[in-house]
Amino acid sequence: MIVIPAVDLRDGCCVQLVGGSFEKEMVRLDDPVAVARNWESDGFRSLHVVDLDAAMQTGSNAEIVSSILRSVDCEIQVGGGIRDEQQVEDLLREGTTRVVVGTRAIEDREWLSDMACRFPGVVIVAADTRDRSLVTRGWTRTSSRNVIDLIEELNDLPLAAVLVTAVHREGKLEGPDVRLMEDVVRASNHPIQSSGGIRGINDLHALAEEGVAAAIVGMAIYTGALDSRAAAEEFQQ
Repeated sequence: MIVIPAVDLRDGCCVQLVGGSFEKEMVRLDDPVAVARNWESDGFRSLHVVDLDAAMQTGSNAEIVSSILRSVDCEIQVGGGIRDEQQVEDLLREGTTRVVVGTRAIEDREWLSDMACRFPGVVIVAADTRDRSLVTRGWTRTSSRNVIDLIEELNDLPLAAVLVTAVHREGKLEGPDVRLMEDVVRASNHPIQSSGGIRGINDLHALAEEGVAAAIVGMAIYTGALDSRAAAEEFQQ
């Protein structure tokens, strides 16, 4: 398993939210490019960059995403508001390694199938879930669909991975939803990336034991609850 720092962008800043609520912003750093460089210097080989404004359709941090792509040598997966093929192509041209798609991928299976086949091994589907129900549109819309059902439906597509964010644990430092991740890994043919609730190194070990391929960490490394250098050194594969 590898550990991947989250660089969430809002209003031109790097932020961390609690419980998926845009009203509960606990971290705000003015220079996201410097943040990305810092995680690279700590030893991380991959970054997870999300444009929250684009996800909410309230703005764009595309220039900052481009600056991050130019400024670090890490593999970078980018998400947030990606809803058409041109966006995918532009990001790949700029140096993005993997592209994370959420809302449209969940709501439009034909489009997702087309994107996955056009860009095999590149697309990551973001399956955001609150208490196992899928949430979309910047975590503002809750579906009646169970996340496990979606995971099984994705098994025949040539995806890079599936990212499962336990929104109900996001930013709370209460521990990941390990049982959810256990069920997701069992149901999926793809590598699973886990996000939400990670507090420290023991949580990373628990996720690794369940077969999770990558853990996205945010609040824990921004607050110092998790030693970033130790995590980068131990979880490199």
